[in-house]
Amino acid sequence: NLEASVTIARQLRLRNLGGIIIIDFIDMLEAAHRRQVMDALVASLAGDHGRAQIASESPLGLVAMTRKRTRESLERLMCKPCPTCDGRGQVKTAETVCYEIFREILRQHGQFNFKEYVVLAQPDVIELLLDEEAASIAELEERTGKSIRLQTEGLYAPDQFDVVLV
Repeated sequence: NLEASVTIARQLRLRNLGGIIIIDFIDMLEAAHRRQVMDALVASLAGDHGRAQIASESPLGLVAMTRKRTRESLERLMCKPCPTCDGRGQVKTAETVCYEIFREILRQHGQFNFKEYVVLAQPDVIELLLDEEAASIAELEERTGKSIRLQTEGLYAPDQFDVVLV
């Protein structure tokens, strides 16, 4: 635990961690040992520019502390948001995109004079439209009185599509 307290302080600075931090020191039964570990942690954090404060130690050996981050996180410095999902970590499913396409076709119906719809989307979406949603496409063609042509665009993002009026 003495070595761990020094390593913890170093890692907090290295990773520039901030906020409420809980440290679980193992098997600290003796009060003298707990005091040594706490003193080592305080000493290790003494030169930290991140303004670290040790709040308390629980009977279970958990140490709660706070630390203010000194600069942007390492992740923010070294990474950028995903261009596909804009950093959300998720993209829409092919099914969701299909339903958005249906809504867009219905929204555009009757607004302009054109012969047919051309739907451009990623291959997974087009495949779903041709297979599981083929009946829905036929129903939309009947409802709108226009044909719907499907075209794959391999460079499109998973949730990107266009409905072109031709």
